[in-house]
Amino acid sequence: MGFLKKDISRRQFIGGALALAAASAVPSFIRGAYKPTQSDSLQVWTCGGLSEAFLDLNQVYTMHTGHNIQYTGAFAGAIGKSLLAEKSRTEVFGARGLELAKNMRKKGVSIAFEPLCFTDYVIVTPKGNPAGIRDLKDMAEPGVRVMLPLGASPPGSASVKGIMKLSGLTDGIMKNMIAENACVISMMCDLVEGKADVSIIEKRLTTHDRFKDRIEYFSIPAQFVPPAPLTFTINTMKYVQDRALAADYIEFTRSQEGQQILENHGFTSVHSARGLDLIERFGVKDV
Repeated sequence: MGFLKKDISRRQFIGGALALAAASAVPSFIRGAYKPTQSDSLQVWTCGGLSEAFLDLNQVYTMHTGHNIQYTGAFAGAIGKSLLAEKSRTEVFGARGLELAKNMRKKGVSIAFEPLCFTDYVIVTPKGNPAGIRDLKDMAEPGVRVMLPLGASPPGSASVKGIMKLSGLTDGIMKNMIAENACVISMMCDLVEGKADVSIIEKRLTTHDRFKDRIEYFSIPAQFVPPAPLTFTINTMKYVQDRALAADYIEFTRSQEGQQILENHGFTSVHSARGLDLIERFGVKDV
């Protein structure tokens, strides 16, 4: 695999990395005017759940090629609606949900998409699992302190509600709720401090530096997890300035190296057995 390279000095690389960090810290692009990228750079947006992984992906890609990635991650609902309404523009977009990718293609906002990765949901407890939680049924047992991000925006809150519904445990789990959180990070901070016994979160959060050594987590049977929010796609948008550079970047995100970075952040690779199964089961193919 030959990623497009250009000459780059150490000073240029450090400057690019600082610019990337600054761009990601201030997601004001939706309110601002679109500005085409420089000839040696690519503008990439993703839904917020991919942010940490893409900061690593972009850094490695820049080290390989010298090309600057102008990156921003933001709230999935707002960014998707803004792009569909053509109120904002980018060149490459990492989208959550297959429906969004297909809608962008139908409207002509994007010109191609490919499967990028999949997320998953897990049961999470504080380190040591003091309440002895092992499965969803345990969350409905009397006296278990449950904390869930039901106040968060979809797809996070909707997915948790869907898991409870599909498992038939909504009433039992809701009876044990001690807090309904709007921010999953804040909720996790409370959980690791022992303010609750258990929660349901995206697996990617188990890799977060604040939590990874202070929690235990358990898988949720696939039949209880709603399929809609699991899929992430990588989309080439109609505003792309350099098709060859965009294709090269997307190839890197889907390469073994790129997919390993995503796996390190808790996502499921499109090359894994589960990833290949989900691609076929959900029909994650360009329309």
